[in-house]
Amino acid sequence: MKTRLTSDDVTPKHLYMNRRQIMTGMGALAAGSIAGPTFARTPDLAPGIDMAGGETPNSWEDITTYNNFYEFGTGKSDPAENAHRLTTSPWAIEIGGMVDKPGTYSFDDIMQGKTVEDRIYRLRCVEAWSMVVPWQGFELRQLLEQVGVQSGAKYVAFETLVRPEEMIGQKRANVPWPYREGLRLDEAMNPLTLMATGLYGETMPNQNGAPIRLVVPWKYGFKSIKSIVKIVLTDTQPENSWNQILPNEYGFYSNVNPLVDHPRWSQSSERRIGDGLFAKRRDTLMFNGYEDEVAGMYEGMDLAEFI
Repeated sequence: MKTRLTSDDVTPKHLYMNRRQIMTGMGALAAGSIAGPTFARTPDLAPGIDMAGGETPNSWEDITTYNNFYEFGTGKSDPAENAHRLTTSPWAIEIGGMVDKPGTYSFDDIMQGKTVEDRIYRLRCVEAWSMVVPWQGFELRQLLEQVGVQSGAKYVAFETLVRPEEMIGQKRANVPWPYREGLRLDEAMNPLTLMATGLYGETMPNQNGAPIRLVVPWKYGFKSIKSIVKIVLTDTQPENSWNQILPNEYGFYSNVNPLVDHPRWSQSSERRIGDGLFAKRRDTLMFNGYEDEVAGMYEGMDLAEFI
């Protein structure tokens, strides 16, 4: 049976986490800290969580110890080991370009009046692994509507913080810092596109992109830029870091398309983090399972060319 995730795959917080029960004797997770409780696998944590097709979220430990965040190192465990150095308060995002209200907005300004929702999305990585994450956040379009998108704007560009004294991976020149990403405006305004500020009912851990990151569930995980400090509306397609680094391997769109192999590996199947090395691989779904919701944005495009 095909697993299809939709914008309705939003699980109320009380169904996936009884915080009082779980946290007893463990202490609260400090905001911005990388230290936190190790939750049980989700079926034990909350029987009754059920995504479309029967998927359940990965554990807290899976989600917070296996990360790509090159600002803290290139190893999967490096972010969890090194991200405690990052100061996330105060935080502000500069928003400019083709907007009616350009300026530098504090985190509190950004959060004011936003409708924060619980959403469970699959995160897919080009190295053929995936995990399912219970995010908290608000739709990016809420923020864009707040600052007013001007006529003629076609793209949204994002940049991550540059602070090598805290983000020790930035002391290496393996990426042209700051890390950059971009979306087409219709992608940014899609209701699935989330500005995430937490997961599992907790403040976003540093290694997962604190205090605010992008989540674009039908694209590969590297499109979901972390620790955002700048957003620019533009009429020109912006640069994105992986396309700068390896243009023959990574395109601007980075939609999940199992029919197009990465030059160095197949993308037709994936391994779920936490399943174990010998678990049966899963078929990769077109647009990561959101085909019905997003395919119309790419009608008429050659998805093997516009990767």
